This record gives sequence, C-alpha cells and structure tokens, in this order.
Amino acid sequence: MIISKENRKTIYASLFKEGVMVAPKNFHIQHPELEMPNLEVVKALQSLTSRGYVHTQFSWQWYFYTLTDEGVEYLREFLHLPAEIVPATHKRPARPARAPVGGREGAYRAPRGDREGGDRSEYRRRDAGDKKDGAPSGEYRPRFAGVGRGAPRQ
Repeated sequence: MIISKENRKTIYASLFKEGVMVAPKNFHIQHPELEMPNLEVVKALQSLTSRGYVHTQFSWQWYFYTLTDEGVEYLREFLHLPAEIVPATHKRPARPARAPVGGREGAYRAPRGDREGGDRSEYRRRDAGDKKDGAPSGEYRPRFAGVGRGAPRQ
C-alpha cells in the first residue's frame, strides 16, 4: 500500500517515542491518536512486523504493537536520531528517595530490653516451680471413655 512519506514518518516517530502503539481493527476510521487513516497505521506497522522490527499482539479487536531491539535501531537510522534517545518503554523509571526505616538518621533509639513490656519480662524469666494463678495442675490425664473398635468389652 502506498503511504505518504509524511504519514510514514509520523507513524514511525510516534512508535519510536512511546515504544508501543495500539490500533483498533477498524480500517474505515481515523486513528485515535494520529490524524490519519487507521488503515495506513495498521499497514505500516504490519510492514514493520514482517521485517521483524515490531511484535504484534491482537486482542479484543485491537492491535498492540511493541518495538523490538532491531526495530529501535532501524527507526533510529530512519529518523536520523542519536543513540542517546531511546523509546519510553526502554527507560528505567526513577525510584523515589525512600525515608530511613528507623525514623531520622542519628536519632536516639532505646535498647530493646529497656522498652515498656508490662509483665513480659516476668513471663519469660519465671522459675519452673512458679505457676501462674489459675493454671491447671499437672495431674490431668485425658482418656477416651467411650466404646469403640479395639476397646475391651465390659
């Protein structure tokens, strides 16, 4: 299909800028993002797909095009762009600076043993002979009192 050089450059520039492009499977409308027929966009990207510069995924009546590494090199040469310019999908997002975990850096932190714990330290340091109030005695032995398989009959 014959596509004007102006439209082809617009399609390639948009694809290179974002690294991805979507197009509905309706060849009779204008492309939602670019001001040109959707048929020209689909056919231009179909041409790039056949050359291995773009990967195509089709789902729910939409074409999803993603640029490959070879496609980045081809479009960089076609559009006469320097090597420093890369598509948005190839850029790493900047991670925001994180606040220190322990509050302000250099702030005083009390040692763990001196913290308020109530009777927690008493619970852990209780002697073996001391029992808590209301604790059951060690004499309880549970046993099954019903008649079942293997039980002697009376």
